[in-house]
Formats: sequence, structure tokens, C-alpha cells
Amino acid sequence: MNTFVNDFKSVWNRPNNIVPRLIIINVAIFVLSALVYLVCKYTGNIGFYQQYIFRNYALPPDIVDFLFHPWTLVTYFFSHSINDFLHIIFNMLLLYWFGDLLGQMIGERKVLALYVLGGLAGGLIYLLSYNLIPPLVAAKGGVSGLVGASASVYAIIIALATLSPDYKVPLLLFGPVKLKYIAIVPVAFSLFGIAGPNAGGNIAHLGGALIGFVYIRSMQKGNDIGRPILSTLDFLAGLFSKKPRLKVTKNKKYTNATATDSNGMPDQKIIDAILDKISESGYEKLSKEEKELLFKASQKKH
Repeated sequence: MNTFVNDFKSVWNRPNNIVPRLIIINVAIFVLSALVYLVCKYTGNIGFYQQYIFRNYALPPDIVDFLFHPWTLVTYFFSHSINDFLHIIFNMLLLYWFGDLLGQMIGERKVLALYVLGGLAGGLIYLLSYNLIPPLVAAKGGVSGLVGASASVYAIIIALATLSPDYKVPLLLFGPVKLKYIAIVPVAFSLFGIAGPNAGGNIAHLGGALIGFVYIRSMQKGNDIGRPILSTLDFLAGLFSKKPRLKVTKNKKYTNATATDSNGMPDQKIIDAILDKISESGYEKLSKEEKELLFKASQKKH
């Protein structure tokens, strides 16, 4: 048991690890809610699960109900239906593939901000739709609530396609396909899906896709609309951790005397700080000295 815990801590705490952490959180919540559901079902307390568990993590379609459960605007995009195993499988696979690739281009912390923004945008559009569009207003009484990370995942996919539309991704049976063509498929499915039984979910998907496009376009203009999200998350993290963080400052110069050990190899603390900087700002923001130190450290492993 201790070995498992230590291995888990090692995976969780390694640098440049935002996407795997998001996947771990989603899977852990899914497993926990599934276990609680099974206990409630086989003890004859399924009503307890629906009333006190599901209603406290699913985003309700009714605005009044939402006002009594405002936290569901966040919890819903970390949760998935326990009756739809394929939903979480596909979402986590897409998050892993596209989130990792986007993180390499813009930095993983920006992927985290986009994941949250996509979920918030999808949830807000879902709420507005069920309270302003007459056919959906009439149908919301039969809707249990919104769950799933799809809006967040759509935001990441569309952001990646907006940033690098001609980047080719190898697909089974199809070969290399440009990202702009890959992005069309989920958007088209969601657009046509609005006419189906999961209208609210598909509207949320499109809300996430829209914020993915807006995020990259604003970033290309020099604006980072995800900064308030990261500042809020950093503040919340600071409430639970007093551990000082080693930072790599933008203009800091490293020399062999200050950044290497007695064997002439880069100091591990400096390398960890450089990796943190890549996670926050991307590889292109590294100075020449930082890139040289990172290259030298990679040679050490071989």
C-alpha cells in the first residue's frame, strides 16, 4: 500500500503534469461516485444518491435550482455519468492527446486555464439555453442535469486547431489529418445534436468550442483571458500550501558556476524551475542559457 501511495505521489508531483492531473481527478471522482451509487442501489437508498449526491455535482437546468447549488458550475465538468462509461473514456483520451499537444505549444498552465474556461462557458450557455429558449424551457422538467468534461475538452481541441490548423495528426485508417479537419467533426456532431435528446449537452459543447477559439485569438493579440483563472487557482493552492516555490525569473542569467554541481552537470533544482517555466510560458520563452542547461541535463540521462 505504501509503495502504491509513493508511486502515486511521484506521478502527481512531477513537473509539467497538468493534463495527467486533470485525468486523475476526473477518473477518481467517477470511481468514487460509482462506488457510492452501487452502495445506495443495493441498500435500497437510490433516492438518497439522486437527492444528495448527484444533485450536488450535476449542473441543474433550472436557474433557481442552480442558485441553491452554485458550485455545480464547476463540479459538473469534473464529473461523468456512471451509466455511460464510454463518455469518460473518450473524454479522457481526447484530453490526453490534444491537451498534451496543446501544452507543448502554449504551456500546460494555459491548458489548465482553458479547461476551466471551457467548462464555465459550456455551463453558462447550458443554463441560459434552458431558461431563455422556449422549447428547452418547456423540456427542462425532464432533464436531470449536466455532467461531463466535454465542453472543456472541446475548448482544448478547437484551441489547438485555431493555433495550428495545418498541423497533421496521424489517425488510424486515415493517416495524417490536419487539425482543422479533425476539429470540424465534433463541432458538426454537436451542432446537429442540438435537435436530439441531448440538446443541452450539445449546446454546452459548442460553448466550450467557442471559448477555445476566443482564447487563442485573444492570446495571439497579446491578451490572456485565462490569467484570472490561474491567479484564483494559485490563491486557493496557496491557502493549503506554504511551500516556497523556486522561480526562474525572465532575465535571470545562469552560468556554469551558479547552475552546475561539482561534476559540471546542471543543478536539479534549476532544471525543475526551468521545467516549471516551460509549463507556465512554453519552451519558446526560455533564454539561451536555460535551453543550454536543459539540453545538457538531457544528455546526462543518456
